Amino acid sequence: MIILEEPYVSRLLIETVAAMHLPVLANQTSKNLDLPDGTVLLSDDAFVARMQEETTKSGYRVYTNSEQSIAWIKDHLGFTGLPAQIDRCKDKVKFREMLRPLYPDFFYREVAADRLDDLDISALPRPFVIKPAVGFFSAGVYTVATDADWARVLASLTHEIDEIRAHYPPEVCDSGRFIIEEQIDGTEIAVDAYYTSDGTPVVLDILRHDFSAADDVDDKVYVTSAAVVREYLDPVLRLLKEINTLADLTAFPFHIELRVDDDGAMVPIELNPLRFAGWCTTDLALHAYDINVYRSFFEERAPDWDRILCEDAGRRYSLLVVKRPDGIDPAEIEGFDADRFLATFTRPLEWRPVDFRRYPVFGFLFTETDERTQDEIDRFLRSDQKEFVVFRADR
Repeated sequence: MIILEEPYVSRLLIETVAAMHLPVLANQTSKNLDLPDGTVLLSDDAFVARMQEETTKSGYRVYTNSEQSIAWIKDHLGFTGLPAQIDRCKDKVKFREMLRPLYPDFFYREVAADRLDDLDISALPRPFVIKPAVGFFSAGVYTVATDADWARVLASLTHEIDEIRAHYPPEVCDSGRFIIEEQIDGTEIAVDAYYTSDGTPVVLDILRHDFSAADDVDDKVYVTSAAVVREYLDPVLRLLKEINTLADLTAFPFHIELRVDDDGAMVPIELNPLRFAGWCTTDLALHAYDINVYRSFFEERAPDWDRILCEDAGRRYSLLVVKRPDGIDPAEIEGFDADRFLATFTRPLEWRPVDFRRYPVFGFLFTETDERTQDEIDRFLRSDQKEFVVFRADR
């Protein structure tokens, strides 16, 4: 069972839906897409009836590409238990509460948006991270180490709260509630995985989230390689088993972000339910390992990691998020010179453009590098790509 929603539906997902004859909710997004002939579209009532039928038999499997479907799930699928499962994963405060037995000393605190001006940060451990209690795509995420940082963050949040409300429903990004938590140091990794019908975790990909600096929290670069998977696969599986002793999830796809310190200790940052890495990031697994994550979930198949890791050729695969530079009015932009941008990489694999007038992103680039060409990724991290923006002649 598939629920497609804005902001982005991957062509790979559409092709998988068609190849596997997966039924799709007939919402406005799916009706607007160029879905292949023969795609099974189900009305609200028919989708719910199919879910009820599957629930009484061997069980159901639901995947959505976007958390914008959460409101529909809450309104229609309460009988499955999914809304409660989604809530305790998606809501970062409830997620921290659920994980307290595993991390009893971890500091976090909830604060309402209208109380941020009155917050006394002298009583908080610094540095700390502040972010929406329900969030997406690094919207409203800031690191605070000093009083000056806090003054700057408050000013930025005032503007960003309005943008969050304009772009995302509260089920996806709730600007009315924030969580403040201790900064988790170490390497950030992102994992696409699912729990099987008996609750066993299956890892489909492990991405390292690279940053330009220690205080950077931006979603710009995700990298995977055999070396990355080899380093983290076993400890990630152990942690996912521990988490599921508390969450009790079955036939459940998810995207989890973690920090790993120098001693190898892992602390979850967040767990995004019923989907893999956002927009089209999860498709990196196909480029890197020939893994179709969607098919793997629905067929309950696990990657042959032993074989994949034995075939390591030293290649690195990256997903680059090409964002619209800050401080530029979209009305002044004519377009983005993708050809010239791609020419700066030795092995660009696939370019997926995005409507930058609707979203603050020009597109996504899948690319391959190795030790000799790693500087291409480093250069991208340090740049805002403004040199490739094509401005209107009358700006």
